[in-house]
Amino acid sequence: MEGSGGGGGDHFILVHGLGHGAWCWYKLVPMLRAAGHRVTALDMAASGAHPARMDEVPSFEEYSRPLLDAVAAAPVGERLVLVGHSLGGLNIALAMERLPRKVAAAVFLDACMPCVGRHMGVTMEEVSKPRVVSWTPIDTWLISGDSSQFSRRTTPDFFMDSERMVLETSEGPRPALVFGPKLLAAKLYDRSSAEVTTRTQSFSSLCSSLVLRR
Repeated sequence: MEGSGGGGGDHFILVHGLGHGAWCWYKLVPMLRAAGHRVTALDMAASGAHPARMDEVPSFEEYSRPLLDAVAAAPVGERLVLVGHSLGGLNIALAMERLPRKVAAAVFLDACMPCVGRHMGVTMEEVSKPRVVSWTPIDTWLISGDSSQFSRRTTPDFFMDSERMVLETSEGPRPALVFGPKLLAAKLYDRSSAEVTTRTQSFSSLCSSLVLRR
C-alpha cells in the first residue's frame, strides 16, 4: 500500500503487529496523505497479502525483510519516519539499528521496544511474567518460543478455533498458529466494526512462533 502526498511532507513507513497486515492502516493512510505526507504501509513476510509462505520465513530478520528492503531503497538524502504497532516495534528497531542514517524518527505505537544490550526476545519475556495479567498476551506466546508462563494463565480453549501446527523451515521446525475467525472476532477485534472483522478474515494469515534471534 503505497502512494504520494503533497510536496514537502515526510515519508511515513507503517508496520503492522503480529497477525495483521498493511490493511490495518486503512484509516490512517488517507489522513496522512491528506496532510501532505507520503505513506507506505507494508506487509511483513507471510503476513497480510505478502506472497511468502510461513515455512519460507525461518527467522525474525526474514520476517522483517520487506521493511529492511524498503528502508534500504530510500533515495539518498531521504530520512524516513517509521511507525510500528505492537510487534512492529521490534521490526522498526531492527531497521533503525541496521540503517540508522535512513531514519529520521521512529514511533512506537503501543509497541514492543527492545532493551539495549539484551536480545530482542527479552521484551517478550518481561511482559509474559505473571505480574502482567491485563495485557493481551497473544503476541508474547507466539514470539517468545516459550509458552509455559502464558499457558499457566490461560484455559485450554483460549485460542478457540485456531489451529496449531509445526512448520518445517530451512532453519529447523517452528511451531505456528493459524488464528481462527472466532478468535479474531472475540479477542482481537471485539471492539471493531463488522467491516474490520471482515477484513481480518479475508487477510487471515499464519502466525509463527519466530525466535527473536539475528
